[in-house]
This record gives sequence, structure tokens and C-alpha cells, in this order.
Amino acid sequence: MQQRTLGPFTVSAIGLGAMPLSMNSDKQVPDRDDAVATVHAALDAGVTFIDTADIYAPSWDTMGHNEEIIGDALARWGGDRSTIVVGTKGGITRRSAETDFGRDGSLPYLRSAVEASLRRLRVDVIDLYHYHRPDRWIVYGEIMENLKTLQDEGKVKALGISNASVEEIKIAQQVLGDGGLVSVQNEFSPRHPGSFDELRYCDEQGIAFLPWSPLGGTGGPGRSVGERFGVFAEIGAAHGVSAQQAVLAWELSLGSTVIPIPGARRAASIVDSAAAGDLVLTPDELARASAALGLEV
Repeated sequence: MQQRTLGPFTVSAIGLGAMPLSMNSDKQVPDRDDAVATVHAALDAGVTFIDTADIYAPSWDTMGHNEEIIGDALARWGGDRSTIVVGTKGGITRRSAETDFGRDGSLPYLRSAVEASLRRLRVDVIDLYHYHRPDRWIVYGEIMENLKTLQDEGKVKALGISNASVEEIKIAQQVLGDGGLVSVQNEFSPRHPGSFDELRYCDEQGIAFLPWSPLGGTGGPGRSVGERFGVFAEIGAAHGVSAQQAVLAWELSLGSTVIPIPGARRAASIVDSAAAGDLVLTPDELARASAALGLEV
């Protein structure tokens, strides 16, 4: 699989979005052994970047469920753990009820969240830590300063942000300094191309852009992407591959810093997605796909 730069790391061009192992639109969570097997299938297929978050859990009172799966899977994997980069996220709270999702970008909360993530991932330092969603009660620049404090304390190697606008990306760059912001993780897919401006800005700045839900979402939307967007089914058929692979290959073509993180709860899904890292589409195919979505590339 081709490799791409993610701050201080070199990782596979396709990552594993681990969220569906703990929560997904089908509301079907695999048991621990099956979840671990899916992570191992990704690693054995050449995936070297895993994305998780502390809030990925089946319920509000099982916070950290997904991170625990990743920590377990890596501990049980027979390969070289040092070659794997794990990114996690914090800043969203879950309290008391399934619909009670809050935001907290304060230093005390983020410090406690990072320390909990360290324990669940079974590491001494987190490779990549994303601030998950903006806390509108706190100035964004102050939150970035809080992240920098955690990095200075040695708890985090590299910093990123998620669900951010171009303006927020620029604020993070200003606060974190030259090269301090290594990645931006936003929703981007044929179903949701709205973060194209952020993708292009990141590519210009040399910042890794990590599309989450790159196939359109967990469960049904991802499975039916070829039906909803026929151009990808046509392109995939021309190469003898799935429409999902065609989507991921197209996204990789949009910028040298793009690293899609397709979610998977089954081994077969991530193995198929990982193969997109070696799929090369023709200029005509790329142009047809972009035109079908109304994007000027």
C-alpha cells in the first residue's frame, strides 16, 4: 500500500476508522474477539493508522469502549507494534443519558480525558490526539493552548483537530506554531463533499486531511454508495473492484495529504477498503467522478 505523511509519522494511505466496532447506524456491535479480529485483519492488510475516540462506545456509561478494543487488539497482535500509529480524540462528553452529548475544551477536562485514553490504549504517550468538536463556550484559541500544554507535558506526540472550518484550522496553526497542527479530520464523502475547501486548504499547507465516513457513513450509506452515486459503480466495475474502492481511490487523488479512514466492523470490509491504497484511476475517471459531485478539481 502507498504511504503518506501524517505529521512525524509515515502511515498507510488508508486508515481504519474503528468507531463501528463500538457504535454504528445498524446498532450491531461485534463481540470483543470479532472486533479484535477486524483490527488484526486491517493490520495484516497493511493498514498502519487506526482512528478511535474516547466517546466511541455502545452507551454513555461504557465510555472508552473503542479505545479498549484497540489497546487489546494491539497487545494481542503478532506484528511489530512500533509500526502502528493510533490517533484518538477528546473533548466530547457523554453523561447520564444516550442523548446527552456535551463539549468540554477546558484544560482539566482534556487532561483527565488524555490520561484515561493513555490507560485504555495501554501506552505511555498518545501518537496523535485530535480535539473532537468545538466547545462554543470557550475561545477556540484557548482550547488549542490547552492541547499544546498536554503536548508539552509529554502526554501527546502530535496534535490535530476534527470537525473544523478553515478559520479554525488557521487559528490552530497560529497557536500551535509552524508544523504544530499535523492533521484535520472532517466528514467528507460523495454524500457529504462540504469539507472540500478544508481538504484543499490542508493540501496547500501540508496538513494531513483525514476524511471520516469517507464512504458516506456506517452501515447502509457506505454499502449503497455505488447505488447512490453510479459513477463509482461504473469505475469500480471497469477495474474489477468494488464501488467503495473506487470512492477511496478518488479521494486519495484529491490531495497528497488525504488519508481516508473508512469505518469497518467486519474484517472483509476493511480488507476491501485497504486495497484502494493500490488502486490507480485514470485521469478521465477522476474527472468524471469529481464532475458528478459538482467539484472543480
